[in-house]
Formats: sequence, structure tokens, C-alpha cells
Amino acid sequence: MPGHAVQGVIVIVGAGQAGLQAAESLRQEGFEGEILLLGAEAHGPYNRPPLSKKWLMDRPSLASLAIRGPEAIERKRIMHRPSSLAVELDRARQMLRLTDGSWLHYDGLVLATGSRLRPLPLPGAELGGVFGLRSLDDALTIAAALDRCHGEGQPLVVIGGGFIGLEVAATARKRGIEVVVLEGLSRLMSRVVAPIVSTAAARLHESHGTRLVFDAKVTELVGREGRVVAVRTADGVEHPAGAVVVGVGVIQNDELAKAAGLECDRGIVVDSCSRTADPLVTAAGDCTARRMPDGSLLRLESVQNAVEQGKSAAAALMGRERPFLAAPWFWSDQFDLKLQMVGLSHGYDTVISRGDADSAAFSAYYYRAGQLIAVDSLSRPGEHMVARKLLDAGLTPTPQQVADLQFDLASLVRKPTLA
Repeated sequence: MPGHAVQGVIVIVGAGQAGLQAAESLRQEGFEGEILLLGAEAHGPYNRPPLSKKWLMDRPSLASLAIRGPEAIERKRIMHRPSSLAVELDRARQMLRLTDGSWLHYDGLVLATGSRLRPLPLPGAELGGVFGLRSLDDALTIAAALDRCHGEGQPLVVIGGGFIGLEVAATARKRGIEVVVLEGLSRLMSRVVAPIVSTAAARLHESHGTRLVFDAKVTELVGREGRVVAVRTADGVEHPAGAVVVGVGVIQNDELAKAAGLECDRGIVVDSCSRTADPLVTAAGDCTARRMPDGSLLRLESVQNAVEQGKSAAAALMGRERPFLAAPWFWSDQFDLKLQMVGLSHGYDTVISRGDADSAAFSAYYYRAGQLIAVDSLSRPGEHMVARKLLDAGLTPTPQQVADLQFDLASLVRKPTLA
């Protein structure tokens, strides 16, 4: 239920996509008080998706990554404090303690603390030349490592065949670096896509010279003089490595909220309006787990989720309801492939291909109990947009309509014209 509008000072912990969106939405909602945006990093708010894609390849200026420049943030009367990390939340006193020991008062609070890389619990994971990609600083170090691999003719080993690992692998191959991807399961992106999509992605990467190793059980990262030189798998094979990029998932940063007594379950638990159980505290972005109507928890890591939850959090602090109801969507760029996904395919029982699954451009429609629940589109951006409209409207084309390329799926979402 909507509450009372907060007045005074609103503090936002986290200056990523969700935090900045919450700050800007507060101004759009009419909030006139002080907005303090605390960023753990030294950089201003920036776009993360290009870090493993275009930016890592082309290396434009750091300013090209900015979501908003400093002047634009200042014009909205948002006070951004970089390198400011909150370490304690006292909800009774409405206070935050920072790493420098200072305390901040808040009248309303947005937790947009994001997530961090899941560590690799193996011998050698601490060696030099072993990287994960989550932040701009991570991307800068990986960029330098790719330069070194290219200059010295050394291979890159990627541990994990998910989005980030495959995007980095594609970038490295485009630079002419030898790449080996070690995937612990039997196919790429297996947690989020159907086998026909995995097969298409594998075919693409192999056609560009990437070596894919499936069911690879990594046991150790082998070092020499403090730097990684190989990755050893359970079968005894050592894969030479000039650098290693690890992409085995993330952990939600919910410790601040948990220590303050807020409900957390691998993320700060919020409702569809980004509200916690504390009426003065909202949460948005990768750090959250959204309670669904059936009681289950939904964790999403995407720009769309960060933006929509940021808007919801701002509205909630202004005493309004703005639930996040749209179908979730995601994307990944690998070589010349654009994989666009909408909906959640978990629990599907039927997959219908629209187009030739052996080609580089087709879509996979996921059904559960006869209901369309998700669509993956490979280099078919127009069809992705139609799929988003179908899912947002709760419309389900028949499998026969999907399979028939002559049938206009967009006709299902067009409003009929009056005669």
C-alpha cells in the first residue's frame, strides 16, 4: 500500500544504473529535498554492458561510458559522492555509517548496492593474470591483459560459457587472440537458453576459431613466478594461458541490509514497487530479490530491471505506487550475433523455432502448459520487439502461427481500427 511522501534528505547507496535512476526519478516525481548519491567507485555513473562488448574492443574514452555527465547530475541537484561506501545501517536512528567513520542522516533511503563477482574457489585463483569483469576498473585491467596476450602471442582462457565469458571471448578472437572457453556443463548458456540457441552460439564461436571445451571441471590454475600460465582440468589436461577471465556468476551485495534486520534471501527482498518491510527503505537493481504474487523470489540482473526498480523506488518514497510489471528483457552481443531475450524461460516444456535454427537468424519461442513465457531472438530485432509486446499483453500465438513465417505475429498485438 502507498505510504506518505518522504521529505528532507534521501540517501541513495550505490551510483550505478539503479541508483542514478532513483535519483533522477525522485526529481521527476517532484521531490524538492536533498538527494545524496553515494558511489563506491571513484567514477561517476556509467553503463556496464559495453564493458564486455564494444568498449572492450574499441576502447573509446572513459567519458563515452557515462550515463550522465557531472554537469547534468548537478543540474538536477543530485549530490554525487564517489568513493563513498556505507558499512552500517542504523534504521532506528535513520543513520548510515561510512568507511571513514562519519554518519549520515536520512529521511528516505534507497539501497542500490549491486552485486560482486563470485570468487573461484580453486588453487591459483589469486594468481596475477586472473580476472573477473564487473566494473570499469576490471575492464581496464582486462583490456591491458588482452593487449599483452596479443603482443606476446599468448592464449586467453575463459572459465564459464555464460554471457560475460562469451562476450569477452568474442572480443579477444576479433583481436586475433587464441581463445579457449572451459564450460562446466554440456552446453553454452545452459541456465538461460534452450539447446537450439546453445547450439547456434557454439557454432558461431567455433566458426570464428574459438575452442570450446564442455563438461570441463577446472581443478587448478597453474602459476609460475606469481602469474597464471595454465588452467588444469580434472582430466589432467593443462590449457596454456597468458590470461584467464572467470565468469561464474555474481553474489548480491545485501550484507548492509541483512545486518540491519531487513529480509534478505540472496538479495534484499522487495515487493513489485521496490519496497522493503521498512517504509523508509527501498531497494533497486542487482542487489534485490523481488517477491512475486505466488510467494517465489525473482532475481534479475539487467539494465531494464535496474531502471524500472529505480523508478519504483523513487515513487514509493514519494508515497506512490509504480509497480514493475513489464516482461523482463536482456541482450548479448557476440561477434555479429545479437541475442535478445524477453520473458523467463525457466520451466518451459515446449520450444518452437521461428525460422531456420541452422541459420544465424531465428527465434525460439518457449511455452509452458500452452502459454508463451519467453522468446529468444538471434539477430531478429524486429521480432524481439513484437515478442515484448506479446508478452506484455499476455498474448500467446499458437505454435502453428509461430512456425509459419508467413503469419504476421504483429497482427496479434495491433489494435483493431474502427470501421
